[in-house]
Amino acid sequence: MKRYLIFGAVGPLVGGFLMLFATTVASGYWNETSWSEIGKFLGAFVKTLQYSYLFGLVPALMIGAIDDILCHVKRISPALRMLILGAIGFATAVLYGSRGPDSGALQFVLSGLVGLVPAMLSSWLAHRYADTPQAAHST
Repeated sequence: MKRYLIFGAVGPLVGGFLMLFATTVASGYWNETSWSEIGKFLGAFVKTLQYSYLFGLVPALMIGAIDDILCHVKRISPALRMLILGAIGFATAVLYGSRGPDSGALQFVLSGLVGLVPAMLSSWLAHRYADTPQAAHST
């Protein structure tokens, strides 16, 4: 249960921030940056945070379910599990986010990072705080 709480709390938060960052980079917002521009960016992030959770909660929990399934496969180490989830997150975010008039290598990478980073970060946090250590059995 802790795993799903971690994915549900961290995934939309980080994914929403990266999605806002990706769209602002693609629009050319960061060409001339000042502290007031960064303040406006963070203000927009706070104002759109509710929508990040509205639209990002279900995908984050789906990635959490995949992490839960992979957690029970003994041959998959936590590092490999994070890489698998990162690849799945990257692919799904690219399929969803790289459509439209802004298509190119930058848009491909930015939209992929929106799925990659929250999936890997949530998987690492779930491994760190939700996985119960297995007791060693002596034979």
